[in-house]
Amino acid sequence: MATRNSRPHTADADDGVTLTKAELAERLFDRIGFNKRESKDIVDAFFDLIAERLIAGEDVRIAGFGQFQVRDKPPRPGRNPRTGELVPIEARRVVTFHASPKLKEALQAGAPDASDADR
Repeated sequence: MATRNSRPHTADADDGVTLTKAELAERLFDRIGFNKRESKDIVDAFFDLIAERLIAGEDVRIAGFGQFQVRDKPPRPGRNPRTGELVPIEARRVVTFHASPKLKEALQAGAPDASDADR
């Protein structure tokens, strides 16, 4: 039975479930040769730039990876599932991600057989 956070193990993948900024910086250090401080600064600058653009309401496209989009969601009525009480949900902005066709194709090529998913 597959667990919710399971990933296939590859020779390059660590045993952790989450890819962290620290791990990204470490990989820049290992693979490209930047020093550790430069690697951390590059990763921080990359994510800061993405966040700035999204906060400004702009879409962020990363070729071969996907697109982050900001959506404005209108207010709507909600319901507390325990009590059934109506709860208003305020308008808010959310970020959505849509994988590129190239990433989708790579995911499918690396996906385990669908019949094995339920085992």
